[in-house]
Formats: sequence, C-alpha cells, structure tokens
Amino acid sequence: MSTRTKSLGVAAAFAAIAIAIPTAVQAYADPTTEPTTPAAPTTTQIPVPSMSTLPDPQGSGCDAYKNRIPAGAGSFTNMGNQNATAAIAANPDLSTFSAAISGGLNPAVNITSVIDGGPYVVFAPTNDAFAKLDEATLAQLKSDPAALTSTLYYHLVLGYLGPDDLHGKMPTQQGSPVSVTGKGGDIKVNDTAKLVCGYTARGAYIYMIDTVLSPSDAPAPNTSTSTTSTTPTTTTSAPAESSSTTPTTTKPAQA
Repeated sequence: MSTRTKSLGVAAAFAAIAIAIPTAVQAYADPTTEPTTPAAPTTTQIPVPSMSTLPDPQGSGCDAYKNRIPAGAGSFTNMGNQNATAAIAANPDLSTFSAAISGGLNPAVNITSVIDGGPYVVFAPTNDAFAKLDEATLAQLKSDPAALTSTLYYHLVLGYLGPDDLHGKMPTQQGSPVSVTGKGGDIKVNDTAKLVCGYTARGAYIYMIDTVLSPSDAPAPNTSTSTTSTTPTTTTSAPAESSSTTPTTTKPAQA
C-alpha cells in the first residue's frame, strides 16, 4: 500500500515538473523578446537566398562593379550569402555608409543589429554620394547622433523587395515616406537619387544609390483629402454670412 502511495507520489512529482518546465521556458523567453525592435520580424521570416536562386544584380553600374570585383568578399555571389551589414561592409563602394551604420562616423550611432534583424530594403548611398554632401551637412551627421540616426533610418524600408516590386510611396523606419519611381534597373528615389546597382544579401535587398537621402526631402502627404475638406467649409460659410446680413437690414427699418 505504501509502495503504491509512493508510486503515485512520484508520478505526481513528474507531472508537476513536466508542467513547470514549459512555464519556466516561457518565463525565460519573454524578456529576450522585449529588446527586439517592434517592426523587426522573427528570424524564421528572413528570406535566405540560395546560390541557385540568387537574383541578378540590376542597375546601370552593376556590370562595371562585377568586372572590377568578379570574385572574393566583395563579389555579388559572396555578398548574396552574407547578412546585410556584412554585405555592405564587403562592398568597397559603400565603405562610408558602412562606417555610418556601425559607429565609424559617429561612435554613438550603431544600427547594425537593427539592419540585420530585417528583412529590409536598404538604400545605401555610395562613397561618391557622401562626397557630394556639403561640409556643414557632413559635419552635422558626424557630431549629431539624432540627425545621423534619423538620416540612416530614412534609408530603411521594412520588407524584401526586388527591383521589379519596388515602386510607389513607402514608409521608412524613420517615419517619413520615400517615393520610388521607375522599374528594374532604372529606379529613382524621391526623384533625386538614382540607382547604381541593386543586389541581394541574406535578409536584405541592398540598393546602391548616387545621392544621400534626407528626411527633409520626403514627399508631401496626400493632399486630396485636405482639398475635399475645404470645399464644404466654403459652402457652409456662404449661407452663414447671408443669414447674418438679413437681421442687420431689418433693424434699421424698425428704428
């Protein structure tokens, strides 16, 4: 009888442990999810292109780049199998942008973990694009962490979109939208930045552009709603004025 009681006790203990284990795992897992950027999806959602499905780079500067760097760390084939920031760092034409996202331009700004937590469309200004900035703007980016962070986030669009699917007005991680026109290898961003070459990495589609984007140049919001709202305002004010003049005319007549 006591043996049976002991057996039941052991069974109950094992059952309690079985219930406690997933609860403990869940309790441990919850805090680890808190630091994750709200917009960032889980790792399982990040597309990882294989060698056989690696899309061809598109853009007017892709052939020149491929001829210059046919193999090695900075080749399109190698970058296509690296994560986003590694693919950017391996690209010699994006060394300034790589420094900007990794604390090299301003030690207080490092968003590599954010980009690698994508998927993201990354509009990556080339070294020549940064060279076109005036000295005052470049000095501000180097000295003002808030300005640099805002500018860098304005170059990120959540998603994994190839050149044929990248078009229209899209929200950036900075909050303001970018407007993409054209298709394939002939793309412009905000009508100012032209595509040099777009290529894929693990969890990101990187678009080398010839101009640094600025949130201040974001396209204006849709004005169609504000136009329709002013029309009824004008219509209702007209009767209000005519009704107010009627009593004014009557009062002198009574006097």
